[in-house]
Amino acid sequence: MSSITFFTSVQDQLQFVEQRIREQAGEDHHPDLRSALGHILSAGGKRIRPTLGLLVGNMLGAPEEKLITLGASVELLHTATLVHDDLIDGALLRRGIPTLNARWSPAATVLTGDFLFARAAKLAAETDYLPLMKLFADTLATIVNGELTQMFSARGVINRDNYYQRIYAKTASLFEMASLAAAMVSTEDEETRAAMKVFGYEVGMAFQIVDDILDFTGEQSAVGKPIGSDLLNGLVTLPAIHFAEAYPRNEDVLSLPEGGWKDTERVQRLVDSIRQSEAIQRAMDEARQAISRALKSLSEAPVSPEKEALENLAKFIVDRKI
Repeated sequence: MSSITFFTSVQDQLQFVEQRIREQAGEDHHPDLRSALGHILSAGGKRIRPTLGLLVGNMLGAPEEKLITLGASVELLHTATLVHDDLIDGALLRRGIPTLNARWSPAATVLTGDFLFARAAKLAAETDYLPLMKLFADTLATIVNGELTQMFSARGVINRDNYYQRIYAKTASLFEMASLAAAMVSTEDEETRAAMKVFGYEVGMAFQIVDDILDFTGEQSAVGKPIGSDLLNGLVTLPAIHFAEAYPRNEDVLSLPEGGWKDTERVQRLVDSIRQSEAIQRAMDEARQAISRALKSLSEAPVSPEKEALENLAKFIVDRKI
């Protein structure tokens, strides 16, 4: 499925979102900071999160200016988390482009991420709606708490609840925020807001599950990182969990909680085993189930081009290759 089917109707608005994002690296800031921000933003990205917010808001009749501001805020928050994630993980490439920490010191990288968080919060505040600011703050706290959980109590852990909590914090919370925030500036109806929250949550969970599948099945040049990189970092994602459930006595599986993920040869063998098993398909089945729940949450929304675009966006999540 072509992403054009859901990007097209918000293409002009996305240009305004992009403009708002780039305005945050204004002339009054340090030139090295402007250079760093230019490098980060030039890496691009799918802009799925602002697209989600724009489509939900347009469907519900939100003021366009608020949607554009929200879109820029959500994308800057997402970008800030990537800057810090890359530093924490020691990643030197993202989408095939050198990360900021590959070029700058850790201190400068952290400060740049902090600046992006601050500008994202500033944009969220420009909606002049206190409940939305609380949503923003709660989402940021969820993301940071999830990162700490991943850092201190997730390495080598084979546990579904641990995994679902991690991917909610890492990814789905921001999708949930994008969708719910757009509904919040559109309507006071609590049922509609709740439905859009569910839609964002389910799409976000599916998005991360597919990302984790692509970590095993994608081409390194396409996904922009080594195949099996999650396991090499000690993170046991859904395909590996399904494999562990099917082959609980596999010696490579048994080694993970004891630090076996530090053994590159062992991890490569486990990655190959997972790729050749049914674990990949079972993980994809879970992603498709999440998308089915997302589509169900849209069922009460009035028929409109935006609703159709949201349905196409949800279906694209499980059809994408990168």
